[in-house]
Amino acid sequence: MSQSLSAPNPGPAAAPPAPAAPPASPGPAARPAFPPLTGGQRVLGTVALSLATFMNVLDTSIANVSIPAIAGDLGVSPSQGTWVITSFAVANAIAVPLTGWLTQRFGQVRLFTASVLLFVLASWLCGLAPNIESLIFFRVLQGLVAGPMIPLSQTLLLASYPPALAGTAMAMWAMTTLVAPVTGPLLGGWITDNISWPWIFYINVPVGLLAAAITWSIYRSRDPGPRRVPLDRLGLGLLVLWVGALQLMVDKGKELDWFNSGEIVAYALVAAVGFAYFLVWELTEAHPIVNLRLFARRNFLAGTTALSVGYGLFFGNVVLLPLWLQQWMGYTATWAGWATAPVGLLAILFSPWVGKNVGRMDPRRLATVAFLGFAGVLWMRSQFNVQAPFATILIPTLLQGAAMAFFFIPLQAITFNGLTPDQLPSASGLSNFVRITAGAIGTSIFTTLWEDRATLHHAHLAEAVNAGNLAAVQALAGLNSAGLTPEQASATVNRLIDQQAFTMAATDIFHLSSALFLALVGLIWLSNPKRAPGAAPTDAGGAH
Repeated sequence: MSQSLSAPNPGPAAAPPAPAAPPASPGPAARPAFPPLTGGQRVLGTVALSLATFMNVLDTSIANVSIPAIAGDLGVSPSQGTWVITSFAVANAIAVPLTGWLTQRFGQVRLFTASVLLFVLASWLCGLAPNIESLIFFRVLQGLVAGPMIPLSQTLLLASYPPALAGTAMAMWAMTTLVAPVTGPLLGGWITDNISWPWIFYINVPVGLLAAAITWSIYRSRDPGPRRVPLDRLGLGLLVLWVGALQLMVDKGKELDWFNSGEIVAYALVAAVGFAYFLVWELTEAHPIVNLRLFARRNFLAGTTALSVGYGLFFGNVVLLPLWLQQWMGYTATWAGWATAPVGLLAILFSPWVGKNVGRMDPRRLATVAFLGFAGVLWMRSQFNVQAPFATILIPTLLQGAAMAFFFIPLQAITFNGLTPDQLPSASGLSNFVRITAGAIGTSIFTTLWEDRATLHHAHLAEAVNAGNLAAVQALAGLNSAGLTPEQASATVNRLIDQQAFTMAATDIFHLSSALFLALVGLIWLSNPKRAPGAAPTDAGGAH
């Protein structure tokens, strides 16, 4: 059975998580062989697996345009509202390395079905959440149970088709994961504006129940079954400890004035000490939860670093754009969705070509196209101003889809180049863990940096509003003559200054991100992928 290492993603709209290598066992020899499905069963199985994947990927993007509404309804700031996104991402990142162990311990079909059902339950609880604390807790639960869904959907789908049709199977699967980021912002915006934000989670209930029922009815007799395997419990505990502390530090740093707060200092110490112990333990443990020795490989180090940094930049910008549009440009959630949704259109168009040719071309060249594309898109956004029309905002979003198509597939080809089949599950779990964690941290850093830069720009702009500035005096006089009190006129001017300041802050971040993507071009050329027999597959059958 061929293994696909294709990717979209991510998104967002948010981009979907990149697929993991089939995690069911240490090596192909350990997997019982099941004959491919035929006829109606294969069609139904494909539909069920695609529905589950669609539901999972949709939840990475559907909440983005709803953050202002969620924050307002629950009485928190929009920056605190982004914890709804980062909590899911961090929990998902922690769960990914566990997929291999869970699959062997419980069986792939049992685990996949349980994961879908628990995801449905967590989605329902998210919709019922009465406050931000409970919503974040349920999003953490949702992220944890979502971990096995993406890689296992690939594993089960590939087992459903004969080897000759593996590429076709993954192409169909990839289309599902690329349609979700397009649908997410549109659906999330429409639901938020016309119903209420809890329904962005409730819609998972019927979809998930249907997917779980069909999957279990078709695949339950094709499960290789559970077997006892060792679990690195201490390594897992240390992983949760340092990643959780790091994310809390980044999320709450702005709110608590960073290292002037004892709580932030404590989080930093826990993260640093936990990470140090984690490194030592994982490098000496016989069965580590993540195989850190893979970073000794040049291609894995360069590929994973470029993929993770690039994804952190991409995802942070994807979350920032709808926040700016809704808070300072007067967009509704629906229109913010229209402005961010087309990100997947060109990705759908170009991904099959990239997947087909990545094995015949130098993946570093393809990745360079992606980095230059992202740099160009973000430079276009750095030219935005408060008068930017909808078309000006939409064009970079549309072009970004092409960069996405050249991003995940070639970088995963580089990352897994030269690995043996038994190394793929560990490598995929580790690569996806680092990537998803980088996305969550990137989101927190970008929203904090946005507010900090806006405060700086506001101070500079406000200095110009004084009695010696003729334009400012005339503007205030005009507002007074229109019937506004001096206080109301000052508040109106302050709002205009805020709009300008946050727009300038957003363009600062877009400009910085553009420069960092250019720097990644040099990083990726430090790798040296080889086309050799037995190397990790690079002929992705589609894009995720």
